[in-house]
Amino acid sequence: MNTRLRIATIWAAMLCVLIALASCTEMDHLPLNVELGGRTVSKLPFVIAADQGLFEKYGLDVTLKMPPPRHPGGIRANPGSDWRPDIFVDGLTPNIVKQVQRARFPDYVAIASNDCIVRNHIIARDGIESLEALKGKRIGISGRRDTTTGFAVLELADRMNWDPELDISIQFNGRNVAELDEGLVDAIMASETRYAEALLKGYPILEDTKDWNVAVGGNSAMVDDNWLEDATNREKARRFVQATIEGLALYHNDMTLALDVMSRWYGIDDPRILQAIYERGVWMPRKPYPCYEGTENTLRMYDSMEMRKHAPGDFYDDSFVRELDDSGFIDAFYE
Repeated sequence: MNTRLRIATIWAAMLCVLIALASCTEMDHLPLNVELGGRTVSKLPFVIAADQGLFEKYGLDVTLKMPPPRHPGGIRANPGSDWRPDIFVDGLTPNIVKQVQRARFPDYVAIASNDCIVRNHIIARDGIESLEALKGKRIGISGRRDTTTGFAVLELADRMNWDPELDISIQFNGRNVAELDEGLVDAIMASETRYAEALLKGYPILEDTKDWNVAVGGNSAMVDDNWLEDATNREKARRFVQATIEGLALYHNDMTLALDVMSRWYGIDDPRILQAIYERGVWMPRKPYPCYEGTENTLRMYDSMEMRKHAPGDFYDDSFVRELDDSGFIDAFYE
């Protein structure tokens, strides 16, 4: 074989290898639809993963869906009405209750959680200065009693020995500072964003429920248990958990990056609000195991004949986080 032919043969072989590698890379990026149920601080590690290309790093082609930003200028992510999520990220407690109470609700299991403690602030209108003064008053939560804010107000009633039906008025869709401003509620169970807004307006902060150290099924990555039966889907879930863990690590290790991503995606430009929200997220666990105790508390808080047919382990699969933890994958980000 002459030199020119040898060179041509080598280049042809290299081209075939490059084409094969490109094909493998394309095939290796598995498609995955991910929906975030809100824009709280507990959702931020997933947003960081999307913003910083971590899903692509771990071989996923993720299409992300989020509710519209509450502040102007935030990045929108809405792929359309026909779109369906493979992984849904939101509160585990409300999804457990919906599974038990709704005949056609998916059999969701949590594969990772980064929010397993009741951590709302109880914020009141001017003139109310204690929890005791809330008896007989209107307390705003999110849309249903089975949400994490609903769980928190039921826990409050239990701690105060109040009847949640007769001693307080639980107001659905009333957890925003705007409802306090307009006098529609007397207090709210506030997430970190609403806490930051209320703090700047000078509303009385009656309680930080994080101090209760009460477990709940909080923000979790959930999948339909039937979806996981497919080997390819299990691989998608594993890669998603990898990206989530690195997103969590970036949140903890690089505050400047986390604040920048929050500002751009959530549309928040006030550095005081950004800082207050960030500080409310430093408790997020480095190792996002499912909310074991929170699941148990959910079954207790929403006790019913149907709920008693289930065990806590029906609602989570910790194999993904456990495998990555045992391998040293998680610890490597904090060395």
